[in-house]
Amino acid sequence: MVSNSKAGYYVRICNDNWKRTANLRKAMLDLPFNAELAEGTLGRDRFQFYLAQDARYLIGFGRALSVAAAKAPDPSALAFFAGAAREAVLVERALHESYFERFGLGEADLAAIETSPTCLGYTSYLLAVAQTEGYAELIAALLPCFWIYHDVGTAILERQRRTGASDNPYQAWIDTYADDDFAASVRTCIAEVDKAAELADEHTVARMSAAFTRACEYEWMFWDSAYRMESWPTTHLRG
Repeated sequence: MVSNSKAGYYVRICNDNWKRTANLRKAMLDLPFNAELAEGTLGRDRFQFYLAQDARYLIGFGRALSVAAAKAPDPSALAFFAGAAREAVLVERALHESYFERFGLGEADLAAIETSPTCLGYTSYLLAVAQTEGYAELIAALLPCFWIYHDVGTAILERQRRTGASDNPYQAWIDTYADDDFAASVRTCIAEVDKAAELADEHTVARMSAAFTRACEYEWMFWDSAYRMESWPTTHLRG
């Protein structure tokens, strides 16, 4: 715990980490997946691959959120992370399923899309943090999925407003993450991470920053791997 003389010293950890990852976040907006999604020109096969990976990621993300709820130090944090877990598993998956239905994809089609190395790596990382680290490190690792998705969705929506673009087949996805309700969840998660950092020692704060950065890197990798429709390089060596 920090002493009273240091109270508030770490309260800006989220802003600090957001600034520190500026180059990484800009690179995400410039990735072909997000650039083409913004223009509505992203190939359906790539978006389908992304949705299949994201649906599987959300199960792991939801489990990690549930652990955060269990570790939460007060009822308000417990309610937020428990609610976020429910949103991830039910609400966001409903968005995926609406696209699956539109694309005519059934269970057999989705099962044929193997979980990518990056998707498995990201979910495994979050679940490892959930099991081996404290509450503060865990919620710092979970924050980028909230914050970066809102940042990307908002940036795309602003670009559309400037250019007057319309009839984007991926508009429902864009609107979901640029939504005011989602923005409110982002602000709540930021506040919880700042609150946890304010009460933490310097070693824990450093670990929180490292977890935040690593999750940001996985966010970049997730979209990049979706565009490449990443497969396992060892597939041909399987028996």
